[in-house]
Amino acid sequence: MQTAKPAEPAKQLVKIVYFSQELASPPALSNLDPFIPNKGKIGAELAIADNNTTGQFTGQHYELKKVLVPVGGDLQQAFNQLGDDIGLVILNVQPDQLNKLADLPAAKNKLLFDAATRDDELRGTDCRHQVLHILPSRAMRADALAQYMLKKRWQNWFLVIGPTPEDKLYAAAIKRAAKKFGIKLVAEKAWTNDYDARRTAQSDVPVFTQVDDYDVLVVADEQGLFGEYLDYRTWKPRPVIGTQGLVATAWHRTHEQWGAVQLQNRFKDTAGRWMEEEDYAAYLAVRAIGEASVRSKSNQTQAIKDYVFSEAFALQGYKGMPLSFRPWDGQLRQPVLLAAPRSLVGVAPVEGFLHPKTELDTLGYDQPETACK
Repeated sequence: MQTAKPAEPAKQLVKIVYFSQELASPPALSNLDPFIPNKGKIGAELAIADNNTTGQFTGQHYELKKVLVPVGGDLQQAFNQLGDDIGLVILNVQPDQLNKLADLPAAKNKLLFDAATRDDELRGTDCRHQVLHILPSRAMRADALAQYMLKKRWQNWFLVIGPTPEDKLYAAAIKRAAKKFGIKLVAEKAWTNDYDARRTAQSDVPVFTQVDDYDVLVVADEQGLFGEYLDYRTWKPRPVIGTQGLVATAWHRTHEQWGAVQLQNRFKDTAGRWMEEEDYAAYLAVRAIGEASVRSKSNQTQAIKDYVFSEAFALQGYKGMPLSFRPWDGQLRQPVLLAAPRSLVGVAPVEGFLHPKTELDTLGYDQPETACK
């Protein structure tokens, strides 16, 4: 008589929500960069598959619930319907919605992973104790550029600021970095809506850029309204950096070091396109949960939160060194890529700027005076 095999023990279930709001397609600025809906979702799905590969050996199973709120939908109502049984939420929402969700009573006992914003205020005076930020802040990006410019000894900058509120926030981060690293702002100009960059680039840009001598032109144009038309059209032959030209970013299609090419290829095979920053952020958020749940041997939100904020936490992010979260503002410490459109130029922190302990806290380091709310 054949003896029945003992039943395998039930796996520990780790539930995760990917919570996002669909965005309306913006006016087409270029046929080269088509609008990509739902950036981030495929990154989260890829990470769940990786978590479950590890879970086969650790006795855990990861379940991803996707909540995609339509354009104009009620985010707070949708969040309130998540229920109390899921405490781990990846948020891909606009900056002005992040704290509105974090302050809901329904979010009190949840751990929220911000996979979309880069606002410095959300990591500073407006930070929340249960929110972890995955993408580099504007301050981190500006510091990364400043470090590389110091290495090149390009220390005289001409700053061009676009018309949107986001452009002004980016410009503020650039000014902060310039002051921090002793860089001189030779000139500052505002690009207004009076220009049509596509029609008048050859005539207006040379006139617009006639200022005192400078080493690099720094552009603050987060929407991509005009920045691409500055390169090769300035009065003086100078490189362009900032939101166009040489950019500081969490992820870029040219990044192939430290095993990144395997992740790039897997994502492209799945999505049919290159991995974007939001995809990488969602991927890291889910992988952070996987790492913390495996190490803590728990699916409980508080245990995972405690481990994520501990000095033992180390997340592999295909950037050559382990990543970790700052306990005071929830920001993920990470190297920042410095990329041109078709080549990876460098990685920050640049040699000579490494923090003696974490190696990473020279980027956007600004511990708030008071604890997060």
